[in-house]
Amino acid sequence: MNRKERTEQKMQEIFHTHAAGQEGTDPVFMQILQGYIFGDVCYTGSLDTKMRELITITILSTLNTLPQLKAHVQGGLNVGCSAIEIREAVYQCAPFIGFPKTLNAISTMNEVFTQNGITLPLDEQGTLTDDSERYEKGLEIQSPLYGTEIADRYEWLPGEFAQAVPRFLTELCFGDFNTRKGLDGKTRELLTVVCLTALGGAETQVRSHVMGALKAGNTREEIVCALVHASGYTGIPRMFNALNCCKDLLAC
Repeated sequence: MNRKERTEQKMQEIFHTHAAGQEGTDPVFMQILQGYIFGDVCYTGSLDTKMRELITITILSTLNTLPQLKAHVQGGLNVGCSAIEIREAVYQCAPFIGFPKTLNAISTMNEVFTQNGITLPLDEQGTLTDDSERYEKGLEIQSPLYGTEIADRYEWLPGEFAQAVPRFLTELCFGDFNTRKGLDGKTRELLTVVCLTALGGAETQVRSHVMGALKAGNTREEIVCALVHASGYTGIPRMFNALNCCKDLLAC
């Protein structure tokens, strides 16, 4: 297939619509956009369309670009993502982008679910039986991937914060979210890498989570593929920042 044919094929697969032609006010721009994302990037690397849509949904939630998020939630459903997988991808953005942006993304996501006749609320995916488990169960996931990195790095904090800040991170990121069903640990770590990349200015955390993603079972190629896929949404500089800060981890 040539580039135009690839773009048409991917647009049909994800959105059930034709690629941009001469319609609309900015047809040339839309052709450039679709050609890059759907004709070039989507055919480069090993990740399948379902994983790419979860990556895109994570990025658009992070950027709070809600019209595009709405389109890709529908696209995710179209290519076989379950509603629960999409919800978990959005939920786990919260510790990194904050609760207000996540609530905006949830509202947009639920609008699409309702339009598709999906009953809300979705089935609960939590595995904790009591709040007292948040730290212990979170640490069981965190420690093999990150050790005591955060506790060691912030032991200089004054008073109770030296223990409270690392504890909050363990309880929230790993206890509240990563203990949930619906996505496996490998996928959650890959989505975290692209979430942090989309934020911009979080290269320290990107590098840390690339290391975690590798330990969770992602290959170097899969991580690079995810970062390159992100470039059409985050912009190329953020892709390069992420690649550059992890060069020694990802180089062949």
